Amino acid sequence: MAEQITVHVVYAEPERQFVRRLTLPAGSTVMQAIEASGIAQAVAGLVIDPASLGVFSRKAAPEQVLGEGDRVEIYRPLTLDPKEARRRRAHEG
Repeated sequence: MAEQITVHVVYAEPERQFVRRLTLPAGSTVMQAIEASGIAQAVAGLVIDPASLGVFSRKAAPEQVLGEGDRVEIYRPLTLDPKEARRRRAHEG
């Protein structure tokens, strides 16, 4: 029998979060885990941006191979540029 790994795929919105625990064949990639999680289908309008993925808060490529216990993270686009947010806070204070 082929070796299996257990990983988590997570995606968060301001009001809710999605966490899926999956068992996949060893050698599975970030994108394969996301596809197997079904999160893209569960979240209306979610478009997976290959440049906005991570494993344990570190940027990850879609073809990156996962290890046992990895946490795949799907990041949302920023709603406000961080520099603009700092400017706004500086003007308020």
